[in-house]
Amino acid sequence: MRPPLAAPVSRRRFLGLSAAASLTLPVFARAATAVAPVAPKHPPIGLELYSVRTELMRNLPDTLRAVAKMGYEVVEFYAPYMNWTFPFAKGVRTLIDDLGLKCWSTHNPATSLIAEDARAKAIELNQILGSRHIVAASPPREAKDLEGWKRTCAAFAAASEALKPHGLAAGYHNHATEWKPIEGPKHVMDIMAEMTPPEFGLQLDVGTALEAGIDPVAWIKAHPGRIRSVHVKDWAPGTKAEEKAYRVLIGEGVAPWKEIMAAAQSVGGVEFYLLEQEGARFPELETAQRCLENWKRLRGA
Repeated sequence: MRPPLAAPVSRRRFLGLSAAASLTLPVFARAATAVAPVAPKHPPIGLELYSVRTELMRNLPDTLRAVAKMGYEVVEFYAPYMNWTFPFAKGVRTLIDDLGLKCWSTHNPATSLIAEDARAKAIELNQILGSRHIVAASPPREAKDLEGWKRTCAAFAAASEALKPHGLAAGYHNHATEWKPIEGPKHVMDIMAEMTPPEFGLQLDVGTALEAGIDPVAWIKAHPGRIRSVHVKDWAPGTKAEEKAYRVLIGEGVAPWKEIMAAAQSVGGVEFYLLEQEGARFPELETAQRCLENWKRLRGA
């Protein structure tokens, strides 16, 4: 019998099913020396499911069905998936397989990489889902200054080694904090690139890079082979009240998407793209549909 996913999944059930279930490391060679893996000619386009978080909490199966019907090929589950039981995760895997979707990465709190118990569960869940990358989407509390970040990067490097035997890779998703200078002109992402091994992915959030004044194309080219996935988020100067900042749809902001795609695929080693929207003037599912249509036009599909 297929795991029970046909019925709508409430927020409580989505978050609470698990209740029913039983140092310093040396600095690695600079990332620019890494050999870029061969990226697929047409990396698939996916959706970071935080973009449809309200719908997902209301009804996970129907939301996944809607996302697949739009034409998305990949999905990325975010932090609440860590509350799933293994049987529930198997049910989700059955559903995405039936829909022709892939889950190649997950978004996680830092503990999913650093804490042994949490990492063990993350490994099991990601293997069930067919994931390739366990991506930390937030830093631990101690990452407040240069020394704290160095310890964090050392822990991430150790986690990267721990995941290898399981066929998984570790990674980090940048937010605005990581683009602030922390050591002279260096920012956290520079430190992370230096202190983690070449297989540790630097998942690029384009929108936060743009807001911080970072050139995403130059960043990709400076870190060959490290940009295994890209969060396709646009940004425009202005406020949320003006429907600017992160509320613009893909293609409505200042991101040079064609140049980003060219760099990601020729140098960065991108395996897949993930559209992400924090909020917009349209409902979540309509936003996801419009963004996908815009992306296809930008890509020339």
